[in-house]
Amino acid sequence: MIKRILVASDGSRTSGRALKVAIEMAKKMGAALTLVGVIDNRLYVGRTMPAGLTSTRIAEPVEDYLMQVAGAYLAKDAGRCKRSGVKPEMVIRMGHPVEEILKEARRAKADLLVMGSHGASGIGSVLGSVAFGVLQGQSRVPVLVVRK
Repeated sequence: MIKRILVASDGSRTSGRALKVAIEMAKKMGAALTLVGVIDNRLYVGRTMPAGLTSTRIAEPVEDYLMQVAGAYLAKDAGRCKRSGVKPEMVIRMGHPVEEILKEARRAKADLLVMGSHGASGIGSVLGSVAFGVLQGQSRVPVLVVRK
């Protein structure tokens, strides 16, 4: 029996499709839903955003800016859940997306992991790099990949 569904989201259209599937499953099964967003910090550690590019118009570390962005798309996803009658938990993690998604699935004791086939960085292959990595990783739970 599926009691907790973990949805990996990056704010992309495909992750939105995966969320729609997960919401329907959660409603039908009476399962709890956890939304996880991962900030891949491998490429920017220690750098800052130019003040003109930030929403607050002040210089701030890239990490803070990306936390705001992740929080915004997870809040939007949470709103979709709530309008459908599902109350989600939201989690933002920092690190390598594949590793953090798998860690969160274990931490949340998820019975099912739902994600899009291609995320914000997906570029035309059968699977995006994060979806491929999760499928090849040490996932202890079934993974449902929703196509774009």
